[in-house]
Amino acid sequence: MANETNDFSAALSNLFDTTGKLVQQSVELMTSGVKVVAQIVEPVAKTAIDLVGSASNSLGQVLQSASSAIAPKK
Repeated sequence: MANETNDFSAALSNLFDTTGKLVQQSVELMTSGVKVVAQIVEPVAKTAIDLVGSASNSLGQVLQSASSAIAPKK
């Protein structure tokens, strides 16, 4: 009878250990996933911001050139 109790305790302990390891690995996997997404999004966002800035500068130059061409010359 005592041996069955020890076997049950060992099995229960192993179950809790395994569950804890699974939860820990799941958390580590999600953390790694978040880091990877952040590493991907950061350069894409920077590139998008640079592109918008360049486009607005180009548009400003086009408008300035157009207004200079249209404006009467003295």
